Amino acid sequence: MPEANDQSTNPAASSPTPQAARSSAPPSSPRDAAIDEAMETALANPSQRYASSELPLKRQWDSDLDAELEAAMSGFDPKTFDVASPRAKRPERPPVAKGDRGQERSQGQAPRMGRVISVRGRSLFIDLGGKSEGVVPLDLFEGEIPAPGTDIEVVVDHFDRSEGIVHLRLKGSAIEANWENLKQGAIVEAKVTKTIKGGVEVDVDGIRGFMPISQIDLNRVEDAASFVNQKFRAIVTEANAREKNLVVSRRELLEQERAEMREKTWATLEEGQIREGVVRSVKDFGAFVDVGGVDGLLPIGEMSWVRVSKVEDVIRPGDKVTVKILRIDQVTRKLTFGLKQLLQSPWENVEETYPRGAMVKGKVTKLMEFGAFVELEPGVEGLIHITELSPTRVRRITDIVKPDQEVEVRILKVEPDVKRISLSLLPVKGQEAVEEDEEDETPPAPKPERKIPLKGGLGDRDKKPL
Repeated sequence: MPEANDQSTNPAASSPTPQAARSSAPPSSPRDAAIDEAMETALANPSQRYASSELPLKRQWDSDLDAELEAAMSGFDPKTFDVASPRAKRPERPPVAKGDRGQERSQGQAPRMGRVISVRGRSLFIDLGGKSEGVVPLDLFEGEIPAPGTDIEVVVDHFDRSEGIVHLRLKGSAIEANWENLKQGAIVEAKVTKTIKGGVEVDVDGIRGFMPISQIDLNRVEDAASFVNQKFRAIVTEANAREKNLVVSRRELLEQERAEMREKTWATLEEGQIREGVVRSVKDFGAFVDVGGVDGLLPIGEMSWVRVSKVEDVIRPGDKVTVKILRIDQVTRKLTFGLKQLLQSPWENVEETYPRGAMVKGKVTKLMEFGAFVELEPGVEGLIHITELSPTRVRRITDIVKPDQEVEVRILKVEPDVKRISLSLLPVKGQEAVEEDEEDETPPAPKPERKIPLKGGLGDRDKKPL
C-alpha cells in the first residue's frame, strides 16, 4: 500500500520518459527513426531555427554564386581582350497589325522620300537610305515610270517576312481592300455601279459600299447618274465588318489634295503671273477660279473690255480659263484675277481713232443721274454729262436720250490712261452765231406787188384842183 501512495503523489514518476516510451514502443524502421531524430534536434534548438529563417534563401544562393564566379574569374585581365564598340540602338518600330496595313493615318506613317534604283519585272526598286530597300508595283504608276535616280514620295505598306521585302506604295495610292484593312482614313479605289437614294452605290474590290451625293465632288452634284461606271479614289469614312457597312468619300480626298497643293502654290504666286485655272462657281459680281488649289476672284468688270451684264454669258462653272494675277493679299490670302488683260485693249489707239472735236456716232448704253454713257465701239464708251445734253436746263435725261438710241456726239476730251472719253450733244461754240450771220447776209425776198388797190381813197391822186 505505501508503494501505491508514493506513485500517486509523484507525477513524474508516473509519466514515462520519451526514452522509456521509445523503448516500450514497438520497433520502427530506420526511416522513421531518422525522421524522429531530426524532429528532436529541431525542437531541442529553437534559437537556431529562427536564425536560419531570417536569411532569405535567394540571398544564400547569391552568396554561393558570387563565390563561384569570383573563383572562376580569378586571374582574368579584361585589358588583354579587344572589345568592340557598342552598336547603336535602332529605333523600335511600332508593331503593325495585318489589318492595319496601308493606313498611314491610323499608324502615323508619314510619307518618306526614296530614290529609284531600277526596274525588275513588274516592280520598281527604291532606295530608302540606311541600307534599306523597298519595292513599288508598276501598276501604281499611271503615266511615265520614273527613271533611275529620281526621288519619289512613298509610304511603307508592310513587310513581307517570308521574302524579306519591304512593300511600298505611292503616296495617296489605293490599297487592296478587304474587311481586315478597311479602316477609317484608308484610300481605296471605288467604282460607281448605280445611283440610289441619297447617293451612289460603289464597288471597292468586290465589297459593296455607299457614297453620299454630297461627297462625290467639291462642287454641288445635281445628277449623280453621270458618274456611273466611273472609277476614282476615295477615303473610307465608315467601315463596319460585322454589319458589312462601308461608306466612302471622294470629296474629302479632293479637299486633302487641294490643301497640300495650296501651300505649294502660295509659295510661287506673284502679281502679273499668267495661270491656268478652273471656274469653281459663278456669282452676280464675278466668278471664283481655282489655280493650283488656291481660289481667287475674277470680277465681272475684269472679264471683258465689253460691258458684261451677266457672268454666264462669258464663263460657266467647270470652264478652263487663263487668267492674269492682278493683286495678291498675303494677309487675307485673297487673289484678284483678270481675263480681259490677256486680250488686246481697244484703248491702245483711241486717241488716233477719236481725235478731239470729231463727230462720231454711237449708241446709248446706260443712263445715270449725271449723264448718259454712249458706246462708240465694243469696249470703248464715253460719257455725255448732263450739262452737255442740251443748251437748256435738263430736268430728266430721258427727255433728251433713251437707252439703245443712236446719237451723233462730239469728242470733247480723251484720257486713255484712265479709259475716259467726254462727249457732247451740243453744237460747237460760235457755230450758232455764224449761222445767224449767214442768215443776215442773205437779202430778203422781194415783196409781191399789190394788184388790188387799198380801200379808203387814192391819196394825192384823188385830189382835184379847186
